[in-house]
Amino acid sequence: MAAPAIRTSKLTKDYGLGHGLFDLDLEVSPQEVFGYLGPNGSGKSTTIRCLMGTIRPTLGTAYIFGLDCQRDSVAVKHKVGYMPGDMPQFGSLRGKEVVAYLGGMRGGADPKIVRNIAERFDLDLGRRFREYSSGNKKKLGIVLAFMHRPELLILDEPTGGLDPLNQQEFYKLLRETRDAGATTFLSSHILSEVEHVCDRVGIIRSGRLVKVAELDEIHRIRLHRLEIEFAPSTEVPEAAIRAAAGVEDVVTADQSVTCTVKGTFDPLLRALNGATVTNLVSHERSLEEIFLTYYRPDEPADSMR
Repeated sequence: MAAPAIRTSKLTKDYGLGHGLFDLDLEVSPQEVFGYLGPNGSGKSTTIRCLMGTIRPTLGTAYIFGLDCQRDSVAVKHKVGYMPGDMPQFGSLRGKEVVAYLGGMRGGADPKIVRNIAERFDLDLGRRFREYSSGNKKKLGIVLAFMHRPELLILDEPTGGLDPLNQQEFYKLLRETRDAGATTFLSSHILSEVEHVCDRVGIIRSGRLVKVAELDEIHRIRLHRLEIEFAPSTEVPEAAIRAAAGVEDVVTADQSVTCTVKGTFDPLLRALNGATVTNLVSHERSLEEIFLTYYRPDEPADSMR
């Protein structure tokens, strides 16, 4: 059997005072797109740095395609396309010079891939790195991660700084890469982002993995705050709204209702049937708010798996 793309056992990086990563047991299959989801400061980047061998774990082991991430770190880096959350600074080097420099360290980059990604993301590789906007630095990071056709992509918050059109192009690129046989490990603090591309999602909180779920299960923990306005001539169906499955925290004021919806909107939409709605605004709750709702801080992680 082929080795897992990523396998960790009791992986721990203890910074003290409860900060760090603790007892991470995780397995990612080849050609899978795995989302690593958690609030800022939850341990996502620490996990990735352990996998990349840039920090040494306190305890435990991590393997990429059967290679020890510490002992075989050089061989691991040849198999991985890595995109850090914070791009290193390349100063006065031009984009194409950065590509050539890092491509040489990897044993070469595919010029067709470099050109294709630069064109897709409208990135001028002739400009100096220090002249790039934050969005263009992120685009260069995408080029550097993908340019050598890696077997595994490890991407730390890859879409931060990209505009919506470039985000969609990035999701398309990820799907193409998966179809070509690569595995992706993608960290994010945005629930809707991982829904675009991931097959499974691991949820981390306070340095501990609290759940690994299929995407269908993640859909069920979506949490929205809705503001609904009704026409003056319409009777507000307050009782039906309160009785709808998944609808909570209902507050009415004149011809408006605010409420929280967990999961699908279907029960609420059925409750609104027959009423004239003049305005409906939906706000997706932050991941931190979702965690407070579904994963109470005082609840042991083992009980939430």
